Amino acid sequence: MELFLNYPLWAALTAIFLAQVIKIPIALIVTKEFKPDLAFSTGGMPSSHSAAVAALTTGVGIVQGVSSTMFAISCVFSVIIMFDATGVRRQAGEQAIVLNQLIRDFQLFIGGAKDWPNKEEYEKRQELKELLGHQPIEVLVGGLTGVFVAFMLYVFLY
Repeated sequence: MELFLNYPLWAALTAIFLAQVIKIPIALIVTKEFKPDLAFSTGGMPSSHSAAVAALTTGVGIVQGVSSTMFAISCVFSVIIMFDATGVRRQAGEQAIVLNQLIRDFQLFIGGAKDWPNKEEYEKRQELKELLGHQPIEVLVGGLTGVFVAFMLYVFLY
């Protein structure tokens, strides 16, 4: 039962849920397309990874104080995760875009010689996931979302 009393954990989990769910209306406003599958995808606005680690760090800071060792550990790992979201993961997504285009170009090139368009979907290769990382603004908004969620949960539930 103590697990249910772990405020930093619940702040982080709530931030993940909220960040994933609000991707749907944001995408609807921006692209005019309703995409409920965004709630289960990586990348996009806001970053749920950033929201989670910011909420966790904020929760630890509220519970144990900003001078605690646990806050320091959480803060350093949060910075690393947020930096990684805009760095390595973002670059992997950019490379996936290029690779997917190369695959499409190659398939178009050999399309006349092979019967690719007539193959069933299960026979075709799955494209690489392009939306892996985040733009810096997505990480910033995710981080702010996490801090907001942590404070609101503390005010209303604890």
